[in-house]
Amino acid sequence: MQIVLVGYMGSGKSTVGRELAKRLKINFLDLDSYIEKKYEMSISDLFSIKGEIFFRKAEILCLNEIFATNDDFVLSTGGGTPCYGDNINVMTNNTSNVFYLSVPIPELIKRLVKEKENRPLIANIPENELPEFIGAHLFERSYFYTKAHHTILVQQKKAAEVVNDIVEKLV
Repeated sequence: MQIVLVGYMGSGKSTVGRELAKRLKINFLDLDSYIEKKYEMSISDLFSIKGEIFFRKAEILCLNEIFATNDDFVLSTGGGTPCYGDNINVMTNNTSNVFYLSVPIPELIKRLVKEKENRPLIANIPENELPEFIGAHLFERSYFYTKAHHTILVQQKKAAEVVNDIVEKLV
């Protein structure tokens, strides 16, 4: 069984992914961690030293490598992963278990404000401008996110509740 979690930063992909993998007794993979290990460089260094085009090519290469293993896994992707190249189709064509973790903008802001300095994309955006930035970003990305097989409305649910919602929908 191969399960992929997509969604905006702060939607809980890694937290839910770890819990889901533990519950199903299968491997948890974080795509960014996989890339960092393969290239022996942090994501921010890959972006700043090699550039975004290199990173996006590495991302699709690693995504294909992960699916080629035929192992059982829960994969947490980066927020932008589904939106580049043919990534969303690679995911949806390789498994019937692609889940979009949908979180309302006010909840995303509440979550992201706490870890703003660790999120390069929003680190320099004033807090009062976050709703507009996140709203515009979500609007751009929603086309890709909604291509997932299932949408899980996260709202203010605890990770365990989201895991239950996913387990109910597994194919």
